[in-house]
Amino acid sequence: MKEFYTMEIAGVKRDLPLCSVAEDFYIAGFVMFGDVEITKKAAEALLKKAPEFDVMITAESKGIPLLYEMARQAGHNYYVVARKGPKVYMKDIITTEVDSITTRHTQTLCIGKTEADAMRGKRVLIVDDVISTGESLAALETLVNQVGGNIVGKMAVLAEGDAANRDDLIYLEKLPVFHADGSVIE
Repeated sequence: MKEFYTMEIAGVKRDLPLCSVAEDFYIAGFVMFGDVEITKKAAEALLKKAPEFDVMITAESKGIPLLYEMARQAGHNYYVVARKGPKVYMKDIITTEVDSITTRHTQTLCIGKTEADAMRGKRVLIVDDVISTGESLAALETLVNQVGGNIVGKMAVLAEGDAANRDDLIYLEKLPVFHADGSVIE
């Protein structure tokens, strides 16, 4: 069995470990944490494809370094992170639930008044590291819509599996899914 899937992302080659999520269903684990080079290059490449926006949002936590770098490169001083739970500093909390393929349980995503005010009536760009089932993306869309933000784009570094067939996503590369033996599921 293959242990890694090798791919090039924004001009950078990486070996992604194959990880089991179900019997005979594996994904290639793409984790940007700690990888400054891929974060910088992916942010730059995504910004070249991005529509005009006022504010960006991502879900806690793997999209945070990407969103930070995109905001830094774009000259924005603020971005929104939908947190996995309410924080004491959050007021007028708005929540939604999400079932992510990589988490294995239902999560709650939430924003507070500050985040809601930052998106209300603004052009909002939703950004994530990988879009797979689209569940996290749908949860972020729900939050933005609840506060009256105008979603102008949905972006990811990688579109995994069937997500690559969606015409509403902007992404850098397609990421296949795999059988237990490491062969690509067609």
